[in-house]
Amino acid sequence: MSRERSLRSQLYRDARIMGNVEALSKGPLAYGKRYARRKTYAKSNALTHSVLRSLGLSR
Repeated sequence: MSRERSLRSQLYRDARIMGNVEALSKGPLAYGKRYARRKTYAKSNALTHSVLRSLGLSR
């Protein structure tokens, strides 16, 4: 049995999907830019998190 998602989680997921659809409607270049930007943010956030965790400032 799967867990129920919180309302906040559902809203963020829907917003992400709508952003992807909007970028797709503008063409492959717009979607590619969005994809690259999201990957860059994910990597930099992961790096920041690992640094903070090593300093004992994050879980």
